[in-house]
Amino acid sequence: MEASGTWALLLLLLLVAVLTLALPRTRGRGHLPPGPTPLPLLGNLLQLRPGALYSGFLQLSKKYGPVFTVHLGPWRRVVVLVGYKAVQEALGDHAEEFNGRGTLATLERTFDGHGVFLSNGERWRQLRKLTMLVLRDLGMGKREGEELIQAEAQRLVEAFQEMEGQPFDPSMLLAQTTSNVICSLTFGLRFPYTDKEFQAVVRAAGGTLLGMSSPWGQSYEMFSWFLRPLPGPHKQLFGHLGTLAAFAIRQVQQHQENLDTSGPARDIVDAFLLKMAQEEKDPNTEITEKNLLMTVTYLLFSGTVTVSATVRYALLLLLKYPQVQERVHEELTRELGAGQVPSLGDRPRLPYTDAVLHEVQRLLALIPMGVPRALTQTTCFRGYTLPEGTEVFPLIGSVLHDPEFFERPEEFNPGRFLDEDGQFKKHEAFLPFSLGKRVCLGEGLVRAELFLLFTAILQTFSLESPCPPSALSLQPAISGFANIPPAFQLLVRSR
Repeated sequence: MEASGTWALLLLLLLVAVLTLALPRTRGRGHLPPGPTPLPLLGNLLQLRPGALYSGFLQLSKKYGPVFTVHLGPWRRVVVLVGYKAVQEALGDHAEEFNGRGTLATLERTFDGHGVFLSNGERWRQLRKLTMLVLRDLGMGKREGEELIQAEAQRLVEAFQEMEGQPFDPSMLLAQTTSNVICSLTFGLRFPYTDKEFQAVVRAAGGTLLGMSSPWGQSYEMFSWFLRPLPGPHKQLFGHLGTLAAFAIRQVQQHQENLDTSGPARDIVDAFLLKMAQEEKDPNTEITEKNLLMTVTYLLFSGTVTVSATVRYALLLLLKYPQVQERVHEELTRELGAGQVPSLGDRPRLPYTDAVLHEVQRLLALIPMGVPRALTQTTCFRGYTLPEGTEVFPLIGSVLHDPEFFERPEEFNPGRFLDEDGQFKKHEAFLPFSLGKRVCLGEGLVRAELFLLFTAILQTFSLESPCPPSALSLQPAISGFANIPPAFQLLVRSR
């Protein structure tokens, strides 16, 4: 029996050795930051449990410092940055070198390096430039864009009014509202909240974020080479992404059939199609149908889930801390009066409301691990040599919760964004949109949506919870790629 056990162990070790040799090799090691020793095939799985990657990174930083190296699986080597100083030095002071996009294995099969979010090099530069220009031309940062958001906010208020006096989960309505904003900009369309296809698309966006953030999604980031052909929850994630892409394809096809080449672009798809027609004979253009489809699929996904999750968390916090809600109501009443539709121009007169929204974003830290970066060239950083192509995880959550810049960072305290005169004050470590050349291209849109949706709701309603505030949990339902707020029931009453 003992001999057979020994042979089994030897065979297992031989199998591990053969598989390890068969796997693709990593790039040159350079002189990398320290980190835990990886195991064959498993990498640092013993230190980084799927479902708790972020907390695992924070634990490792206590031993190895704010810059260290980990192995996700057998060959995916990642440099992790923890805290404001390390992240700012890399993404701010070395913006050019750190502006590559790293890997998101859960999205690779669908996007395949195309679209503005996951592309690199010249492709990314062309797509980002065009997307930013189009958003500006369509009214972002202008009165037209503000009116679009205000109109959708009014639809949300009307939907809430239909639920007045009865508990409901606001998640779907909030997601439909933010999805309609991005659909209006991208496709020139908004959809009734009762539209079944629209509901399916919104659910697919939420399911994608949930799948990416789940323990299985984190396992897939580490072992996609092994899990991809097997059955499992990642197949459902791919189905959600397929729903989003199919919807985008249908909208683009309709635009292609009805494109007016003589007129100005009505939306993002029009602008891309017109640019494609201009550059169809340019062999170096990246304005292609594939990049258009992947760009609008990403915009549809991110525009649906990011703002809605943040507003949902804001409402939960006001239920948990009714004294904060009361102070927001007082400020809105004092500065705007009854019935006045809030506008972006009102923001300077509403410092406490603005402080609440900043503290909501800081506390939630929606994308705690940040979006992976990659080195565009071999770079010396803090005495280490990081080879070109090295992946980097800038932990944005560790910046937003850095105790050196935010006293008692786990507490909800809007006052940290107010000066002694009660006026709004900025924090250098408030970086929910990241920084550098890969900063979120929709930052202006997100900030406008958050303010206008939040103030429209609070201007119209008092918020109540069917359960005592003490029973409400603020902990994310799932924490992975994103911190997804927990579900809760909301009661609204007209003010």
